[in-house]
Amino acid sequence: MYIAQAFKGLHEWWRYLVGLIFVFIAIVIGQLPLTVAVVMKMAMGGESEIALTQSEILGVLEPNFSLFLMLLSFAAGLGALLLIVKFLHNLSIKQLTTTRPKIDWKRVGFIFVLWGLISSGFILMEYWMTPEDYVWNFEPMRFIILFLIAIIMIPLQTSFEEYLFRGYLMQGMGVIFKNKWLPLLITSAVFGLLHIANPEVEKLGYTILVFYIGTGMFLGIITLMDDGLELALGFHAANNLFTALLVTADWTAFQTYSVLKDVSEPDKMGIFEIFVPVFVVFPILLFILSKKYGWSNWKDKLFGKVVDPNSQDAIDTIGQ
Repeated sequence: MYIAQAFKGLHEWWRYLVGLIFVFIAIVIGQLPLTVAVVMKMAMGGESEIALTQSEILGVLEPNFSLFLMLLSFAAGLGALLLIVKFLHNLSIKQLTTTRPKIDWKRVGFIFVLWGLISSGFILMEYWMTPEDYVWNFEPMRFIILFLIAIIMIPLQTSFEEYLFRGYLMQGMGVIFKNKWLPLLITSAVFGLLHIANPEVEKLGYTILVFYIGTGMFLGIITLMDDGLELALGFHAANNLFTALLVTADWTAFQTYSVLKDVSEPDKMGIFEIFVPVFVVFPILLFILSKKYGWSNWKDKLFGKVVDPNSQDAIDTIGQ
């Protein structure tokens, strides 16, 4: 059982609190290069006020440079988190990742390709249906630089979020609350609500949080059902990477030299953009993955108790 991996290390509640504090400090330190670069750029331009919104801040710098600096904070957070797991909790990266004897990279690759094709298909379909909303944004040299930054830094960003929410916090809350459903709900809600600062929320409305929270729920479910983070890692990396390379807009968190640029006036998101992915596409993906990997016993995997394998209850259960 994935959550029970935490019992193999040191899992007192205060360790998770200390760990989160150190991760937060690492993120702040990782943001310093971006902050310094923006302040220096604005000072050189004679601007006296710092932009308030994320899109305005990122717009001050050259997009590729801005993207690299923005993603540095996630890389710093990931490095800190892995060190905390090893030295504060006495757990290995493998134990934080999966219950299998070793990390299953085939799982990562399978869902990376699958979701990459599906998400790219949605973007191309929207471009075909409303071509007037897009302009060709492709510049070969700048795109090559973007590609190199993206394939290195975006997986670090998405891996940090998965290791933090579906890994560290899911396991930590599981051993504290002794169940699976509460960590699933809390981590999904927090994951979604943390996106509230994204410029997309300001432009598209708070309804888009349904998509973010729903995505967090989907990633949590596949982690619990598959007893590992591999599928969540691959899905999240594909989602952000293909989006960053294919389409951008002036009001998105990732402003890049992508192939296409959305120039339409953003409006409140409708049923198709939000509810179809969460309530149609994700359930279909769950069905496909359940058949491929032979998932069963959904009730226990998602709502069962979390038992310390070394406790008397677990010993009694094994004895029966």
